[in-house]
Amino acid sequence: MDRETSQRFDIEFAPRIASTIASLLDAGVRVEVMPYENGRAPTRVRVVAERVVHARGAPSGYAHRLNLYLTWDSGEIERLFEAGGEARFERYLHAIPAKLVAWQGARDVDLETRSQAEFAVLLGGLDFEA
Repeated sequence: MDRETSQRFDIEFAPRIASTIASLLDAGVRVEVMPYENGRAPTRVRVVAERVVHARGAPSGYAHRLNLYLTWDSGEIERLFEAGGEARFERYLHAIPAKLVAWQGARDVDLETRSQAEFAVLLGGLDFEA
């Protein structure tokens, strides 16, 4: 993927993904866009938060705080700039709530307790299918 396409994705699409995810989570969860740096560090949306602590002081959920990264396949990103790309992306945004549920189960992530089994979790090579 060329630099211009990645920059357009950083500006036109990634913030909308981050905003959609943030709107589904509570205020204690930070969602941020980490812009494209190079082929080894593509655009990422990072979801991070401290683990929830019960009233009795014990953390709940998995062993590590929420530290989740999402990246998308470069071919999928390029397709967003083709005919029908915007409509496809809108369908994807509407599908994010269900995708979050599926991603949690597949990767030992618990958004409710803001925790995960591993120190960092990468959901990479994602597509824009609804």
